[in-house]
Amino acid sequence: MGERTTIRILICDDHPMFLEGIRGVVAAAGDIEVVGEATTGDVAVELASTAAADVVLMDLQIPVLNGIEATRRIFAADPDAAVVMLTMFDDDASVFAAMRAGARGYVLKGVGPEELLAAIRAAARGEAIFSPQIARRLMNYFSTLHPASAPAHAFPDLTAREREILIHIARGRRNAEIARDLFISPKTVTNHITNILAKLQAADRKEAMIRARDAGLA
Repeated sequence: MGERTTIRILICDDHPMFLEGIRGVVAAAGDIEVVGEATTGDVAVELASTAAADVVLMDLQIPVLNGIEATRRIFAADPDAAVVMLTMFDDDASVFAAMRAGARGYVLKGVGPEELLAAIRAAARGEAIFSPQIARRLMNYFSTLHPASAPAHAFPDLTAREREILIHIARGRRNAEIARDLFISPKTVTNHITNILAKLQAADRKEAMIRARDAGLA
């Protein structure tokens, strides 16, 4: 049996016209199918665990459980879940609450069909995806932060991303937390950690943590 190429999506939204619009866009795509629809947050959480969806499209203001809480519960049950917020709200509080809850992307409802399909496909590949307005806001926010300092000579064989992840390891962060903070998938974090252990010739994560702390990376 060949590898499945169709992307399975779960739509969580309580607006009938919007649901109908997504169905139409997806039907014309050919490589995406809707495997479930939820009009309340509690049903969204339930279906996320049973529908085997590759991507969950989540409205921010969905009844019973709001989109943030529903995303938090989905992510807690499955850190690899690809939840993309699809909403009309673009305020900072909503954006960062969604990211902290574990959402992999944040797309505004005004996007066109091609942008929506591109977002779904990117999320299915494990990428973080944001509407241009949201991406600019995130860039402006993070550009004002001071990056964690680390001795320039420590572990020169590591890439910049591997050093960044090693800093998180030194601080005792779990893979799911690292993935959420860096907007990458837990699987990508695992792959980086495998490379880190090999380059450091460390037996396990604990040894890498100790060596990183000794080098001042924490």
